[in-house]
Amino acid sequence: MGSRHGGQNWHGCDRGQQPNAIRMGGEPTEMTKIFDLTLPLEDGLPALGRLARPVIIPHTTHDASRKFAQGTPDDLLTFTTFYMGMLDHTGTHIDALFHNNPEGATIDEMPVELFMGKAVCLDLRHIPDKGDVTRADMDAAEKAAGVNVDGHIVLMCTGLNARHWPNETVCNHNPQITAEATHWLHDRGSKVHGVEGPSTDRVEDNLFVNHRICRDLGMVHYEWLWNLEAVIGVGEFQFQGIPLRIKGGSGSPVRALAFVD
Repeated sequence: MGSRHGGQNWHGCDRGQQPNAIRMGGEPTEMTKIFDLTLPLEDGLPALGRLARPVIIPHTTHDASRKFAQGTPDDLLTFTTFYMGMLDHTGTHIDALFHNNPEGATIDEMPVELFMGKAVCLDLRHIPDKGDVTRADMDAAEKAAGVNVDGHIVLMCTGLNARHWPNETVCNHNPQITAEATHWLHDRGSKVHGVEGPSTDRVEDNLFVNHRICRDLGMVHYEWLWNLEAVIGVGEFQFQGIPLRIKGGSGSPVRALAFVD
């Protein structure tokens, strides 16, 4: 799918809560669990210093809506709504190619199939705060996962959320997905990867190596995934992180879900 700019073509919660798991049909031996990998979206969610925090506040309350007299006097229908003011890169979100490439596809122009498919979660929790994720780290984590990455959506658990949430330090202690690790993904046909924390790069370095390589190679990534520990060691699973269809958007919040047999 080409972009409106004539550019890229495509081929091809509370920390104490237990992971969400839902039994879907079939016998217990054929159970599929759904793990929610989405950071709960709430007012004032931590964000990078250069990005605005979301504003999510009551707009109409049940009490206030009584004045509309919906329904009947003996069966009043009240309602509530919330105002949401936020960037398209809030919470668990996916970048569009347009985010870093003025000629790239906007989020509504990107094929929805890109945001779902076979996935694996790599255990990189040994990487320290602000450390480097290297090719050797990816090789070792792939072997430990027991999945040969071949076009997979690759999620990377570094333990950042577990170490820092809900402290503000979560915004500036994420590891760096190095150039060699990014090329490792591309070499294995992975067009989409995802990380904990608000960025794939150490923002204070101001180099944005992963973002620049993704721009040049037509790759995209999820940022601020949540609860990745739940899918470490499960092997290959199905993933969905569908963006909103924001016309001209540079990205979108998503509901990220892992389907594990």
